[in-house]
Amino acid sequence: CILGTHHEKGAQTFWSVVNRLPLSGNAVLCWKFCHVFHKLLRDGHSNVLKDSVRYKNELSDMSRMWGHLSEGYGQLCSIYLKLLRTKMEFHTKNPRFPGNLQMSDRQLDEAGENDVNNFFQLTVEMFDYLECELNLFQTVFSSLDMSRSVSVTAAGQCRLAPLIQVILDCSHLYDYTVKLLFKLHSCLPADTLQGHRDRFLEQFRKLKDLFYRSSNLQYFKRLIQIPQLPENPPNFLRASALSEHISPVVVIPAEASSPDSEPITDLVEMDTASQSLFDNKFDDIFGSSFSCDPFNFNSQNGMSKDDKDRLIEQLYREIAALKEELENFKAESARGAVQLRGHASELEAELAEQQHLKQQAQDESEFLRTELEELKKQREDTEKAQRSLTEIERRAQANEQRYSKLKEKYSELVQNHADLLRKNAEVTKQITVARQAQGDVEREKKELEDSFQRVSEQAQRKSQEQAEVLEMLKQELAASRQELHMVQGTLESSTQAGAEQNTRIASLEQERDRLSRAAEQHRDKVAALQAELQQLQETFSREQESSRMELEVLQTQLRDKESTERVLQQRLAKEELSLLQGTAREAERMVQDALTRMEDPAHISCTSSADCLLFRTLAASECAGRLRDTHSKYLSDGTAVGSLLPCLALFAHLVSDTLLQGSATSHAAPVEPADRLLELCKQCGSAAVSYLSALQDPGTVASADCSLVTACLGQISAIGEELRPRGLDVRQEELGDLVDKEMAATAAAIETASARIEEMLSKARAGDTGVKLEVNERILGSCTDLMQAIHVLVLASKDLQREIVESGRGAASPKEFYAKNSRWTEGLISASKAVGWGATVMVDAADLVVQGKGTFEELMVCSREIAASTAQLVAASKVKADKDSANLCKLQQASRGVNQATASVVASTKAGKSQVEEKDSMDFSSMTLTQIKRQEMDSQVRVLELENQLQKERQKLGELRKKHYELAGVAEGWEEDG
Repeated sequence: CILGTHHEKGAQTFWSVVNRLPLSGNAVLCWKFCHVFHKLLRDGHSNVLKDSVRYKNELSDMSRMWGHLSEGYGQLCSIYLKLLRTKMEFHTKNPRFPGNLQMSDRQLDEAGENDVNNFFQLTVEMFDYLECELNLFQTVFSSLDMSRSVSVTAAGQCRLAPLIQVILDCSHLYDYTVKLLFKLHSCLPADTLQGHRDRFLEQFRKLKDLFYRSSNLQYFKRLIQIPQLPENPPNFLRASALSEHISPVVVIPAEASSPDSEPITDLVEMDTASQSLFDNKFDDIFGSSFSCDPFNFNSQNGMSKDDKDRLIEQLYREIAALKEELENFKAESARGAVQLRGHASELEAELAEQQHLKQQAQDESEFLRTELEELKKQREDTEKAQRSLTEIERRAQANEQRYSKLKEKYSELVQNHADLLRKNAEVTKQITVARQAQGDVEREKKELEDSFQRVSEQAQRKSQEQAEVLEMLKQELAASRQELHMVQGTLESSTQAGAEQNTRIASLEQERDRLSRAAEQHRDKVAALQAELQQLQETFSREQESSRMELEVLQTQLRDKESTERVLQQRLAKEELSLLQGTAREAERMVQDALTRMEDPAHISCTSSADCLLFRTLAASECAGRLRDTHSKYLSDGTAVGSLLPCLALFAHLVSDTLLQGSATSHAAPVEPADRLLELCKQCGSAAVSYLSALQDPGTVASADCSLVTACLGQISAIGEELRPRGLDVRQEELGDLVDKEMAATAAAIETASARIEEMLSKARAGDTGVKLEVNERILGSCTDLMQAIHVLVLASKDLQREIVESGRGAASPKEFYAKNSRWTEGLISASKAVGWGATVMVDAADLVVQGKGTFEELMVCSREIAASTAQLVAASKVKADKDSANLCKLQQASRGVNQATASVVASTKAGKSQVEEKDSMDFSSMTLTQIKRQEMDSQVRVLELENQLQKERQKLGELRKKHYELAGVAEGWEEDG
């Protein structure tokens, strides 16, 4: 496929075949298509990208379709298709990058056109590109069972094969992002690039882990040599760290001879040996003469011809049978050999994998052992450091490597503090669980009491019911007896109904017996209920006893936990105090180091600008205010040391940086302000050292105050304001009003220009006809569209500017925000002026062209100047905008509309020019040979004069641009910054 793209200089044939494949129905086929297409984009012809862009939407639809399948190759195909789409978009936006991403440093600089904005945008696009690569990497690894030797199986290799292309892309993207970030840090402030550094650090950790995991797989070891990234990411805040950066190089070794050819050679040798053995046996049985001439039967005496024929046929049949057996034996032997070799290769691969895992485990154990020894050494070093405090103070002038080690120790202390906090949380959680268990026991006890109460009430109700039934039976029995007496009286009184009364008496006696049996049964039930009630009471007493014992055990555990918690809290308080003292001690060393470097003769050659000094002084003052708040919070709550330590470290860093910046600024300042600035820097450093020393003593922590440091910083800021360059003759308090005035003036200039163009168009329609009218209508119509696009751009710029001021000013007023960001405000004012001036000049040029007094080239230059001015306005508005802002998107869309309108003006002007030139074409049909020769000589003279004039104009243009750059530098204060 790759050779085919180079042969036909494109990928039409490839896509014509791909369109007939069922990529939406077969996930494995789609996965292999992505692999092949990725190789074509890297190694195919350069026109492969142009021929593939038209299928970008189809790839996106297919990616969304496979994304709904959560198992198998569905998610893999979805992420791989997203990666291919991102790769095509990246190379479309940056055509200077080849498909394999191999570029030199000079080509990388040319790709950014030496513009910091282009480098900034290119870095963001590379981050997005690398993010897609890492997503595919992680998804493939997460889909494999890494506890098994997946790299030697066909299914595992199918998923791992495309990662070779991903590794090649990632190595180049990582190298370019490192170089671009160093270049950006040399041009922009470090705070502006904080987001870039955070995103690079996250991708660095992921890429390092994935490279390490890939290098341990047996599959990659014989196909590619994966580089290993350094232990720590590059320090972009130190420009000299670029020389320490080593570009990762991926090495693909030359392909060795395939082992598949060995079984074929063995089979051929086996066939040859078997054939020779069979021939030797045949010669031994029948003789060499028979084998040489099987049809010579004259020497066979004593045997008739028919017998010989039968013998020959029999021998031929035996030979055929032996050959067939030999062929079967050969085939079985070959199959057995292939199976045995395959099994042997699998066993060898598995053995190699196991040996690799064993080696890896040994390396990990060795690493852990080394780390344990280092921890022991660090503990010993810590004890030695505590015993020899005076010796450490004498070594205050530590180098950068010593400082980094101390920083690592500080990180370890922070980690120990976090561990203690987690342990405290666990103890609190256990106490909570114990209290919950105690509450559960109390609830169970209460439930048992309620159940016992319910059983008792139920038993009482049943006893009452049985007593009522028994009472009713007694009443019936008494009534029966009374009735019996009445019957006896009636029997005495009436002897005639004796038989009837006797029968009734018998029935009543039976009823009495039945009622007595029912009463007996009721008594048995009452006895059973009483026994059950007794059993429930015994069970309740046992449960109550066990609950009481458990409650005592839980209370004992609770008391132990509380005592342990008190011990941990005391230990935590000691650790926090020691952590505060260590941090304050390190901060004091940092400030002392800055004071020492101020006296260093090597520092005298360093210079800085007043703007940079004001920026660092403002940051240090704000940090001092936050430090004062966190210090007071720590004094009121001793556990708030976590918020004090970061603020203390940042305070020391900013104060040290302010001292160095103030010293560097004094080297380029006049004598009197320089002396005052240097003296204030020393006073500020001494005050900071005193404050940090007070924080180290437990007795003076409460009385420590950094107000003197804040006052010194305010005085340094005042001197910095005096030393600032005056780029505009406008006070900073008036910058906000000036911005609004310039934006309003720009909008008014655009409206005036639009009205003038409409007026010129009306005049042209009234006074011109034919080609001239057509040309003027086309030019003025495109100018009207350009003015409308610029009007939309100015409105979008106002909205974005308002959003920037509202989001960045905080509690300050807009004027204070403009004064605080004076450089950005001045750039915005300059861009607005340029847009309004360009619109006015273009309208004048269009008026002259319509009147026939101007040139088309002047109109094209004016339109391009307007495009440049609007680009300057977009860049000035975009510097402080949020990248996710909706108003920023509107501004960019309006900028694209201005570019399109500018291109339309240039195109219509060129078309009108060519149309007018066609109309005014000369007719040479009536001229003689001598006249034509004379005209030719005049034309040559005119060409030479115009070429000479063009060269002079170009030199003049270069000088004008140089002078414009110098004047703009003076206005913006570039010389003072240098």
